[in-house]
Amino acid sequence: MSQVSYSAGTRFYSLLGGTILSFYDWYADLPMASPQVFGDQTDVPESGDWYNSSYLMMWGSNVPVTRTPDAHFMTEVRYRGTKVVAVSPDYADNTKFADEWMAIHPGTDGALGLAMGHVILRDFHVAQGTPYFLDYMKKYTDAPYLVALAEHTAPDGTRAYVPGKFLTAEDLPGHAAEENAAFRTVMLDRAGTPQVPNGSLGHRFGESGKGRWNLDLGDLDPALSVLETGAYEPVELLLPRFDVVPEPGDEDTQHLGASAVHRRGVPARRIGDRLVTTVYDLMLAQYGVERADLPGAWPRGEDDEEAVGTPGWAETITGVPAAQITRVAREFARNAADSGGRSMILMGAGTNHYFHSDTIYRTMIALVMMCGCQGRNGGGWAHYVGQEKVRPITGFQQYAFALDWQRPTRHMTTASYWYLATDQWRYDGLPADALLSPLAGDRLRGRTTADALMEANKRGWMPSYPTFDRSSLQITEDAAAAGMEVPAYVVDQLQKGGLRYACEDPDNPENFPRVVTNWRTNLIGSSAKGAEYFHKHLLGATNAVRAAECGPDRRPVDMIWRDEAATGKVDLFMTMDFRMTSTTLHSDLVLPAATWYEKHDISTTDMHPFIHSFNPAIAPPWESRTDYEVFRDLAGAVSGLAKTHLGTRRDLLAAPLSHDTPDALGMPHGATRPLAETPMVPGVTMPKLITVERDYTAIRAKFDTIGPLPEKAGMPIKGVLLHPEQEIAELARMNGVARSGPCAGRPLVDTDVKAAEMILRLSGTSNGHLATQGFHTLEQRTGTRLADLAAENEGRRITFADTAQQPQPVITSPEWSGSETGGRRYSAFVQNVERDKPWHTLTGRMHFFLDHDWMADLGENLPTFKPPLDMHRLFGDARLGSAVPGEAGAGAGLQVGVRYLTPHNKWSIHSEYQDNLYMLSLSRGGPNIWMSPADAAKIGVKDNEWVESFNRNGVVVARAVVSHRMPEGTVFMHHATERTVDVPRSETSGTRGGIHNSLTRVLMKPTHLIGGYAQHAYAFNYVGPTGNQRDEVTVIRRRSQEVQY
Repeated sequence: MSQVSYSAGTRFYSLLGGTILSFYDWYADLPMASPQVFGDQTDVPESGDWYNSSYLMMWGSNVPVTRTPDAHFMTEVRYRGTKVVAVSPDYADNTKFADEWMAIHPGTDGALGLAMGHVILRDFHVAQGTPYFLDYMKKYTDAPYLVALAEHTAPDGTRAYVPGKFLTAEDLPGHAAEENAAFRTVMLDRAGTPQVPNGSLGHRFGESGKGRWNLDLGDLDPALSVLETGAYEPVELLLPRFDVVPEPGDEDTQHLGASAVHRRGVPARRIGDRLVTTVYDLMLAQYGVERADLPGAWPRGEDDEEAVGTPGWAETITGVPAAQITRVAREFARNAADSGGRSMILMGAGTNHYFHSDTIYRTMIALVMMCGCQGRNGGGWAHYVGQEKVRPITGFQQYAFALDWQRPTRHMTTASYWYLATDQWRYDGLPADALLSPLAGDRLRGRTTADALMEANKRGWMPSYPTFDRSSLQITEDAAAAGMEVPAYVVDQLQKGGLRYACEDPDNPENFPRVVTNWRTNLIGSSAKGAEYFHKHLLGATNAVRAAECGPDRRPVDMIWRDEAATGKVDLFMTMDFRMTSTTLHSDLVLPAATWYEKHDISTTDMHPFIHSFNPAIAPPWESRTDYEVFRDLAGAVSGLAKTHLGTRRDLLAAPLSHDTPDALGMPHGATRPLAETPMVPGVTMPKLITVERDYTAIRAKFDTIGPLPEKAGMPIKGVLLHPEQEIAELARMNGVARSGPCAGRPLVDTDVKAAEMILRLSGTSNGHLATQGFHTLEQRTGTRLADLAAENEGRRITFADTAQQPQPVITSPEWSGSETGGRRYSAFVQNVERDKPWHTLTGRMHFFLDHDWMADLGENLPTFKPPLDMHRLFGDARLGSAVPGEAGAGAGLQVGVRYLTPHNKWSIHSEYQDNLYMLSLSRGGPNIWMSPADAAKIGVKDNEWVESFNRNGVVVARAVVSHRMPEGTVFMHHATERTVDVPRSETSGTRGGIHNSLTRVLMKPTHLIGGYAQHAYAFNYVGPTGNQRDEVTVIRRRSQEVQY
């Protein structure tokens, strides 16, 4: 990320009170499993650590194409004897470098993960009792923690049990009065006595937890299984499965997704009136690993095709042979046992861009947890999608979001923002019932995923901007006029109906987005999932939307439905760019921008542990300006106008409940009451209501200077408070101070280089003093030794001049979980494993089990397999399979339904470079769709002929690339090929053919909306609904070869 260029714009809009849209979740780069399992957004090894691996799987990550500069580590480690395995549906570039290829059906990776886990748990845990694995599970995962079992009536009327909630200290006599007792989780020792170990969320906050938030078990030897305690009772367990064909008699495994219940057994024992078992026992049941004398239906053998979890079962879904699954799983685990955890899985967009990406990833991450790989150099998960790791994160946040002047800022989840603003919710109607477990309660039944979004917003789980149907400036004035405090006034107005949430009525002109600014992005030509809906409802432009709006039976319950959908909502669509793109072509105002060769900036990435700079080779030509210059001048213009129009006002912010703060303690056990029965308590059961005073005449002055809040309030970062008084004084000497005006005496950041200096000086990764200080602060909470990790660099300060001279290695810091100390290669969670620092989760350990009510309702308490959404069953889209006659009026000939995937392109970086003549020559020029010879033969298409692809979202016209690398039933259209070169008119729509996102749209998953509880709490780019797009299907047909432009 170009940190100054991004931050200049967000700083301006944060000072103004504007909304800052997220990016990591919107691009579907965010792996939602990471916050669920680790309590961390994403932390992964640098690419150099691949060379330390002794067993390497590339699973959904096409390294030679998407990580070309780093791929040499993957090829070189093979010469050390490392086996490389590729998991991919197509014969991708990385398969050529692999020793073995697991040719998997698209989107079925979760089934493969479950089956490999079955083999590992059966052979290495239960049969062999591998000490390294079991000891790792006891200390670093939630496996030994107790879960209460709840009685439940199965769909057939019989009674059994289902997993309930984590047992906590409040359930134990003598512990219930402890501070944060509902967030201190419990395990058994081997004698069967309940114990409350250190390190849970309840120890992270409060006085009594000081020095106890650590993973040190002392003399406690936890029982992984209740069987180990001697006394137990066998209990039958009901578990959901989602691999059933939805129509009886239909054996087409392309259309899985119906749910059912299967029965397994666990050992349990009573603690008080609670019947409990361990997470480990639940995992063995979930994975189908039988032990003696337990009830339930168990696999008849490894090749049992009906039993969830076996390699034989997985083969029927994934197409990967059962014998290969077993062999690779054993190799992966044996290597981990022999090497101390040096088995690694590289994962990426190929697995993360699905609706159920979180369930896919949890089955994959479970493998590295079972085998003790996480936190070990050369081992663990290695997720690479995007280049979003801002290593100097503390200073970046202070500068980018103007947190030095006011807190908080309006951070917004982009997928939900555009879902409402582009009216995609009117066409969606995805019933929550279609996603639910057959064991679910009534919390989400009869509702849509849009209703789930409304509830999450009102509970303060997710941000929602604009928040209310009245100006946030006006609300504060109205409260003052009523003689009430703002929070009390808002609650009163909501209860009386005088104020509504804006998200309930997106087509009310009061709630429209009016000004949209694009910089460092190509929204319309690259990232706009549901591009045709953007054209229609946001821009009011020509579009090819083919879907009908939802009928009354599929409409949201909690939203206002206006008979006529709004179009052309935005008043000013402004873009800054250095090239003509789909976004600039639709903009009201285009400002020419400087390229990275024409400005000063700094950048970091997850692929290497260095900070490097951009330096101008030439000045920006003609009228182009740097992003910094543009936003600085805008700040000046607004400040001038504000003397007449705004002055100083009070602004109301409704902020979500935040991760890494006591907000995560607001909802014990993740238990939800019906919203109508929940009292409105700001900051507990609804958003925090915070008033910020804004002097709009001083925006430019504040833009140019560092505010006083870092010294006065400190700089919080991942739960650690840094105090930068020394650093602020240093910046005043380095950068100078404002001589006059409202910010007189404050350090200057009135150039891009000075802004970079602020980011670097206020971050532990680039300032050894702050890194060491942060570790000392953290030591007070953990009671473990940490500060020595940064001690060797305590006196080191990285400056912009240093980065201009050569890339600078970063400093180990509490801002991130790994360690570069002593020159070691960076690997995630090393601090946790080697220094007993807890993960930022409920138990303080990595989680297999998640007990929030919505996780249970969707059947996702434990790692599970969920197939791609059945778009035919849910929305009436094309059925996958054989060719059928084409639609009337859409041209003659046959058409075939196929899965539609949009991988990244070898011949471009997003939408850049693809229109360069050389790149066009290499990629045939213009848009193309890759398809298998079998699918091409079904519809009579030859290589390089024109085809037309369409579904309910839009239409694409492209040339066919017929290749044996492609599996039957799946097509590729590479991401971000713009419609500006060689795109003819469509026979289906009569308009110009679309781009890759013309066939996609936003789909919301309710579990991505959970907040306010333990690791499920909001932070910017940390959690939120993703812009997933890999579940789509499309119809493809040969069209007339006489094309018109």
